[in-house]
Amino acid sequence: MTKKVVRTDAEWQEMLTPEQYRVARRHGTERAFTGPHWDEKRDGLYRCVCCGAPLFEGATKYDSGTGWPSFYAPVAGEAVDEHDDRSLFMRRTEVRCAACDAHLGHVFPDGPAPTGLRYCMNGTALDFEPGSDREEDKD
Repeated sequence: MTKKVVRTDAEWQEMLTPEQYRVARRHGTERAFTGPHWDEKRDGLYRCVCCGAPLFEGATKYDSGTGWPSFYAPVAGEAVDEHDDRSLFMRRTEVRCAACDAHLGHVFPDGPAPTGLRYCMNGTALDFEPGSDREEDKD
């Protein structure tokens, strides 16, 4: 089970940039092709910008053509939580960090093998740690 990170709204605002706060804590979305990491191609680990939890590996990232960082799987099933999102007159599946409940983006059933999923994430909600993907952070 993932240990929960709890902070007050004021603490989140103090530690995040205004754009990180808007996206991760207020369920915002960055414009396509404007956020960080959408065109990142190096190996590495993507962590939650709010709490540092490991979320996605560079090995699972692919170019979806959408302008947002896209992955076919999280580092582990318990790294993210999924929630029904009926905002903007649509029905989608929202993806949040399991550790701190940060809004990351949405998951869609139109991704590549082996999962067929497209985790379409806001780059603003992710920190990138270049280097080889780290096995020890998957637990």
